Amino acid sequence: MTDFILSHYDWFKALHLIAVMSWMAGMLYLPRLYVYHTGADKGSELSETLKIMERKLLRIIINPAMILSWGFGLAMLAANPGLLSSGGWMHVKLGALVLMQIFHAFLSRWRKAFLKDKNHHSAAFYRKANEIPTVLMIVIVIMVIVKPF
Repeated sequence: MTDFILSHYDWFKALHLIAVMSWMAGMLYLPRLYVYHTGADKGSELSETLKIMERKLLRIIINPAMILSWGFGLAMLAANPGLLSSGGWMHVKLGALVLMQIFHAFLSRWRKAFLKDKNHHSAAFYRKANEIPTVLMIVIVIMVIVKPF
């Protein structure tokens, strides 16, 4: 399997990047939907429409993209374990990915609260939360491209 991955490494890298971009797009858009949802009256047509949009975004785009991101990334690491000893940049990247995964879990939890009409956060809270994936993305891209250490 390692030989297959190494001989198709550029494909794995491309598919990993496509999956990451899809995951990030969803992670940036879902908190924005939550901002709009906080302003919708419970039970209103807008609230119910946003519930559908949030569920589809999470289940059809974000979750599969996250799984593919981890899958292709871990496959590349398994085929090229030297990346883990090539400097601290990979460890920082993986740490940022763990934080991204935790944020993903919070997005899921918040969606369930909206689904039950039990959201307790303000639009300002979700606007601030929307910055978290951006900051993590910046850290990850710098680690992978610049490899500062």
